[in-house]
Amino acid sequence: MATHADLRGLSTSPWNEIVVDGRGNIYVNGGGPAPAPGQHFGPGTIVLIAPDGSVRQVADKIAFANGMAVTPDNKTLIVAESHANRLTAFDIAADGSLANRRRWADLGNGFPDGFCLDAEGAVWYADVPNRHCVRVREGGAMLDSVDADRGCFACMLGGADGKTLFIVAAEWRGFEHMISDARTGQVLSIEASAPGAGWP
Repeated sequence: MATHADLRGLSTSPWNEIVVDGRGNIYVNGGGPAPAPGQHFGPGTIVLIAPDGSVRQVADKIAFANGMAVTPDNKTLIVAESHANRLTAFDIAADGSLANRRRWADLGNGFPDGFCLDAEGAVWYADVPNRHCVRVREGGAMLDSVDADRGCFACMLGGADGKTLFIVAAEWRGFEHMISDARTGQVLSIEASAPGAGWP
């Protein structure tokens, strides 16, 4: 084990999600300024760690940064903004910088957490408070959903043909009880209509 990059100089707030694109660029979100009194998280950032270990911030003001994915062509990064009920996209430049921030999908009362892309250009996102995973197209049209009896924290397409949707689920008791002796976690699976694509 060796230290590849040190993010402590950018923020002392917790870091959250990570995705590595097809060129070896690492994107990490979270961090950002300290939360306001009574809040659990402040506005999040996205940091780029280049293959040589250099670090720089490439986006800010992310409303509770959660899951991230990169499209198969390495041209678009999508991030879940859980507290803004949306998926947000950025163009990825040749040097890994992010530009042209835009709404990829407004999710209404959806709270996107971990998510993945499929080969038809849709996103499956996990939703903790609504206890389901939802498949959406760019623009926000809902294509499919899978309900669970507990919060869905992350999902990923895999399996022999890439068309099994794996879901990480657990009972959610609020931020105050994130550390608990309760053992309610499960990995669920269901067949999906299209295989996974992009990164992760």
